[in-house]
Amino acid sequence: MAEEKQATPVEKEVVAEQKPAKAPVAVKEEPVTEQKPAEKEAPKAAPVKEEKVAEPKAEAPVVEEKVEPKVVKPPRKEWAGNVMLSPVIEKVTVNMSVGQSGRPLEQAVTILKQLTNQDPSKRTAKKTVREFGIRKGESIACLVTLRGEPASAFLRKAFIAVEKKLSKYCFDKQGNFSFGIKEHIDIPGTKYAPELGIHGMDVAVSLGRAGYRVKRRHRVKSKIGKSHLLTAEEAILFIKDEFDVEIM
Repeated sequence: MAEEKQATPVEKEVVAEQKPAKAPVAVKEEPVTEQKPAEKEAPKAAPVKEEKVAEPKAEAPVVEEKVEPKVVKPPRKEWAGNVMLSPVIEKVTVNMSVGQSGRPLEQAVTILKQLTNQDPSKRTAKKTVREFGIRKGESIACLVTLRGEPASAFLRKAFIAVEKKLSKYCFDKQGNFSFGIKEHIDIPGTKYAPELGIHGMDVAVSLGRAGYRVKRRHRVKSKIGKSHLLTAEEAILFIKDEFDVEIM
């Protein structure tokens, strides 16, 4: 067997030089492109759900009942048919307030007695008023209360003194009313007397119906029903018909 010869370092270098060198590999450079930032996509709108409109159900036809209008009887016809509903004059109060005692009050008493044929009653002051010189308990006025036929007779004369005209605001809710007379000589049948002078007066009239006594009696008092109470409209109609007075 032949012994293998060991190569020297110089020979190794020569062999290495004899080996052909590898050709360099060409690397293609790709062009660098700028990357644009990705555009944000707009949010997509949610699909709108179409609501189904419920179709109106056919309602059954409503049959309207014909209501016959109620025929309201005028108050005058009701009064003629029912005595309990007919208005009556309960009382007429005539007041003459002088504001002081002495001669002026005596003059007013005389005039009132001539007009009503009744003795007037004097009224006293309830409190002291220094500005007017009035003392508590001093007689400063006189009045007369008329009922029945004398009340109606005086009222007819008093309406002539005011030219048979009254304001609707003279009446209250219960049908009562009042008015004033500036000079007593305006009442028919009255003449001016120098010794008596001229005085004014207030006339208050209370109207009612049969059965009003139950609220004034001493025993077993009771209230009057609303349907039986006299109203201002009924009182105006009564005064128009009974005394031929114009209500303004």
